[in-house]
Amino acid sequence: MTVRRGRARIVVVQVLVVALFATLCARLWYVQVVGGDEYQARAANNANRQVLVQPQRGLVVDAMGRPLAANKVTWVVTVDRSRLTRLESEEQSDVLGRLARLVDLDYDVLLDRIKLCGEQGAPEPPACWNGSPYEPVPVAQDVPRDVALSLSERAEEFPAVAAEQRSVRAYPRPEGVNAAQLLGYVTPITADEYDAARERDDESLNAASVVGRAGVERSYDADLRGVPGTTGKSVDSRGRVIAEGTAVDPQAGRTLVTSIDSRVQALAEGQLKKAIEKARTTHDDVTGRSYEATAAAAVVLDPDDGRVIAAASYPSYDPQVWVDGITNRQLESLYAEDSGTPLLSRVTQAQLAPGSTWKPFVAAGALEDRWDTGSRLDCSSGLQVGNRWFKNYESASYGPIGFDRALAASCDTFFYRIAYAAWTDQGGTDAKTGVHDPLVEMARAFGFSERTGIDIPGEAGGRLGDRQWRQDYWKANKDRYCAIARKPEKVESAYLRLFAREFCADGYVYRAGDAVNFSIGQGETLVTPLQLAVGYAALANGGTLYEPRVAKAVLDADGSVVREIAPERAGRVPVSKKHLRYIDGALLDTAKTGTMAWKMGGFPLDQVKVRSKTGTAEVTGRQTTGWVASYDENYVVVMMMEQAGTGSGSSGDAVRAIWEGLYGIEGGKVRRDRALMPRARPPVSLPRVADDGRILPPVTKRTKADADEEDDR
Repeated sequence: MTVRRGRARIVVVQVLVVALFATLCARLWYVQVVGGDEYQARAANNANRQVLVQPQRGLVVDAMGRPLAANKVTWVVTVDRSRLTRLESEEQSDVLGRLARLVDLDYDVLLDRIKLCGEQGAPEPPACWNGSPYEPVPVAQDVPRDVALSLSERAEEFPAVAAEQRSVRAYPRPEGVNAAQLLGYVTPITADEYDAARERDDESLNAASVVGRAGVERSYDADLRGVPGTTGKSVDSRGRVIAEGTAVDPQAGRTLVTSIDSRVQALAEGQLKKAIEKARTTHDDVTGRSYEATAAAAVVLDPDDGRVIAAASYPSYDPQVWVDGITNRQLESLYAEDSGTPLLSRVTQAQLAPGSTWKPFVAAGALEDRWDTGSRLDCSSGLQVGNRWFKNYESASYGPIGFDRALAASCDTFFYRIAYAAWTDQGGTDAKTGVHDPLVEMARAFGFSERTGIDIPGEAGGRLGDRQWRQDYWKANKDRYCAIARKPEKVESAYLRLFAREFCADGYVYRAGDAVNFSIGQGETLVTPLQLAVGYAALANGGTLYEPRVAKAVLDADGSVVREIAPERAGRVPVSKKHLRYIDGALLDTAKTGTMAWKMGGFPLDQVKVRSKTGTAEVTGRQTTGWVASYDENYVVVMMMEQAGTGSGSSGDAVRAIWEGLYGIEGGKVRRDRALMPRARPPVSLPRVADDGRILPPVTKRTKADADEEDDR
């Protein structure tokens, strides 16, 4: 009985084995014969990998084709986070420690660079990794070739680490140019930006893209970034490449041509630095110490269309700091007040009282209202307004004078009388907001209190300290100050207690003192250097306001023009040609006999007719800010220096040096062959692209005037 049962079990097992074998054979037959084509296609698909090939970012060049922002091929070391996390924590630390020593990087800095921004313990961007968590993180750039080769040869010691050649941003600095605030910088795309790009099917962005963050790099990022390509690769089960597949070449970014001239930009930057250094060794009689000269800006415009020829900001920084991987210390320095917040563009973002450079716009408003060019007012040494004595700052007492002499000599009391009369006509302290104020309305017509519209992000709009601003400011702050006034014992400052009580009671009132301060660019009115330059450009070109432009055109790889970036008219100022000519003549006298004359001795004003206006703005608790605004038919040059003294005293020499460079003036003689600009005018045509890809200067036509000038020489 037992033997029979054993045999039966063996038979059952044999049947099962045969059945399973038959099933396996049937399945193999189905896979190989019936579904063979489908599974072969799936296998081939699993073996193919698409590798993104990043495009070269487009060039940024100046008006003559000199590269301001370019690219260079460099060795980059990356860490693959997904592979790194598969290692034991101790092994991770060992790998990163060896890597930090090899690339000469602090271990903590390396650790910060591979942390995802937003995760626990991560530093603020861009010190952390703000890109895709699945993309290899670049931790060291511009690595020596021998270090890169060493990493490749010792791959078993550095799992999750790779060294590869990449194209990264470079700043060639033609003529020694910095232009960091104009150019901006690039950093890796953020995860949110990448997700947004995928939602809108933007194929120009991927997890490894870099994106413009400031300046023209940001404004024209879509033109500069290009379109990535792909390289198909066939791999085996271990991920080893066994064959090359289909490839799609990347499309390089387009070339952005700017109106910047590198030589003029370099001159402006150099003169700013020189003026700062001089001011810091100059004694300030008011404070009893040397001027601090904390910051400065210079801007050169073409008044005919508003194009920016140069825009220099001090202090500045090396834009290359973003390319090589910025450290926490470097990032803090860029934002720190101790270092002058160099990320801030003083040209477009510094908002300061304009001082007497404001007077031509006040003169225009007065002349278009109730006054005329024959009006005479007393330029006394001071004027009593209410309970306060308002004095001339830079001007002496000249007796009865007209607008022309008041502008050239910068007589404060002349403009005090203009503003006081207007304030009285409007109803004084009883006037409501919205009352007709010709001086404020003219300032607004020249574009002040509004952004100029320049094609660089982050521009400030300034403000007009008029009745409306005072009312708005009082409404926004009355609760705070009234709370202090109700419980003054909680505040230690006696001044703050007094101010709070007065502000709470009648801080909305626009007094006569506010009006006269407005007339000389003091008080609550603030402008940027660019706004002032745009206003003076309107004086120079006959009354047209332009939105300034840094970019001129976008070129394709072969040099063909994708699009030209035309200047935009922002409007016309409501000033008659007669009054514009009158103001123009007065400002020409400023350089001849007025407040700028002591800096223009020996300058050929008969050939290069520079009109100018100086300004010195007093700021409570700070040293004075100096301004010089100047122009002729070809250029506008404006310079500002914070806490550096009077306008002509702080900036006069530097502004003169810029004019001399623009026209090639040497020893009081105009040498147009030495001028920084072609024919002493901004070029109209665009740079050319050679067959080998080099950017060449634009072709300039030789005119009869050029030939006559050469014959004269």
